[in-house]
Amino acid sequence: MLAASAGLGSYLLPFAASGSASVGPLQGKRVGIIGLDTSHSIAFTKELNNPSPNPDWAGYRLVAAYPKGSNDIETSVKRIPGYIEEVKKLGVEIADSIDDLLRKVDVVMLETNDGRLHREQVAKVFAAGKRVFIDKPIAASLTDAIAIFDLAKKKNIPVFSASSLRYIKGIDSIDKSLVVGADTYSPAVLEKTHPDLFWYGIHGVETLFTAMGTGCQSVTRVHTPDTDIVIGTWSDGRVGTFRGTRTGKHEYGGTVYTKNGNVTLGPYAGYNPLLKDIIHFFETGETPVKPEETIELFAFMEAADESKRQGGVAVSLASVLKKAQKS
Repeated sequence: MLAASAGLGSYLLPFAASGSASVGPLQGKRVGIIGLDTSHSIAFTKELNNPSPNPDWAGYRLVAAYPKGSNDIETSVKRIPGYIEEVKKLGVEIADSIDDLLRKVDVVMLETNDGRLHREQVAKVFAAGKRVFIDKPIAASLTDAIAIFDLAKKKNIPVFSASSLRYIKGIDSIDKSLVVGADTYSPAVLEKTHPDLFWYGIHGVETLFTAMGTGCQSVTRVHTPDTDIVIGTWSDGRVGTFRGTRTGKHEYGGTVYTKNGNVTLGPYAGYNPLLKDIIHFFETGETPVKPEETIELFAFMEAADESKRQGGVAVSLASVLKKAQKS
């Protein structure tokens, strides 16, 4: 294992420039969705196709959807027929394939709930030269997440991914330069097809990184059937923790510790703050979340899995990044 002090710069450097690709305004505002196996697709469609749309949506409208999502995650598969009917009532055309969808739209929201499919799906979007937002999780492995950003850079197509919990209430009032630590929490329901935290724990992990920023060096994980606690140590000595729950009432929140006092996060702010950033991204090509931060966030979750496998020892992010980049 690499020492925590080795730093992550050499592993994250290849992604640092990809956020500035193809910056500039678009000629069209037709939005397409890939994946009708998540409630996110319905929420975004209702907003964009509202008869009295929010001015923040800048005239963008959902015009087409390719419904195919997960093949084998039951909770996702069973949603698709009903969601097809819902979006059709909102004026959305159902495409026969991703290629068919790409001929009808200017930008894409990749909403498929199953992160295992994202690498293959987004490759078609990049080939068509379309800007794309990828909903969480960007992938079901750290290797695939790295590959997606690498391909985006090669194709010179801007892309970003985020959980809506990046915009939890209270987070926008924090001066990040004053943050000395943070504790966040969210549900961490497990899905056998994805690494433990990639499926749902990612929400609280994203909140943690939104508060703390990049620079995490190593993590230690405490795991029980009901709870996960992941302790991250940052390069400047700060400590951030994530608590993932699988019992009791599911809530999102946390505490951010600053030089001027503590800030309580929560409750959840809904999808609209994220959608506002998505529209700005479509309009400008400017990525609200840089690739290196998303890669580090996924390395944090992968290191937490490795810590669990090793009985709770500290695992460096550099070590899991090195392994993933060799895969």
